[in-house]
Amino acid sequence: MTGLRQEFPQISVKTLCGLFGMSPQAYYKKKKTLLSRNQIKAAILSAVLYYRSQAPSIGGLKLHYELCSIYGGEVIGGRDAFLNLLRSEHLMLPPKKPRHTTDSNHLYKKYPNLIKGMTARYPNHIWVSDITYIWIQDGVCYLHLITDMYSHAVLGWVLAPGLQAAYTVQALEQAILKGGGGNLCGTIHHSDRGSQYACDDYIGLLTQHHIRISMTEDSKPTDNAVAERMNGILKTEWIYGRSLFKDEQDARQQIAQMIDFYNNGRPHMSIGMKKPMDVYCGEQPGKCLWKKAGSI
Repeated sequence: MTGLRQEFPQISVKTLCGLFGMSPQAYYKKKKTLLSRNQIKAAILSAVLYYRSQAPSIGGLKLHYELCSIYGGEVIGGRDAFLNLLRSEHLMLPPKKPRHTTDSNHLYKKYPNLIKGMTARYPNHIWVSDITYIWIQDGVCYLHLITDMYSHAVLGWVLAPGLQAAYTVQALEQAILKGGGGNLCGTIHHSDRGSQYACDDYIGLLTQHHIRISMTEDSKPTDNAVAERMNGILKTEWIYGRSLFKDEQDARQQIAQMIDFYNNGRPHMSIGMKKPMDVYCGEQPGKCLWKKAGSI
């Protein structure tokens, strides 16, 4: 109808509305609504472009979360509609290539799985080790972690620019120091079959402290579920809800605070809402409150 109005300006809006079976009031209301939607769309796209200028790799879900927290969900709209808008404007990021943090295709000795079906019975009974990647604005860095299975406390961690075994060894050295050092013959160290955990330096340090060595079976990453759970908590409760870290130093500072809160301030349902470091230091864990049996 707008096109007809422009082509025949002498025809009144009232006449045109009558031809299309609508009232002038409805026409102006719809025109105002369309204008408002266009303005909102333009504002959303402007905000998206601003965030992308600050963090080029920030994803659609993070953008939706961030914009809703600033402008409100009633303005930004639902997640799917928001992602469809990004898609229609060619603002969706290309799929990220999968990153493999460990390589089990090596000539080092691979050890059997010693913890299959086993439950940790005390602090320092079973340690689980893992590496996960952390995105920063200009790339990616890697978080090397060691977690106590009984208490879920993080005992050692290193955020590093690469996957070299030297960083994994540093995380292990932290865990050994926290575990009391010396003879840790009651401890089992469990990991995947990555070269970082099978190399001479890492195995030598475990052997030096009489720590038994356990590794996942082929193609069964779920054997390392406690470490995976820790990674998931760290990312979903903290990292995914914020913009990308500016750089490695910023990531290290923020992750230090996250892990400190995870260890000392966050109640865990798996240990009866106790804090991991309290349980690690001797407090009895409470009953697991997870509904699914075997959940961690």
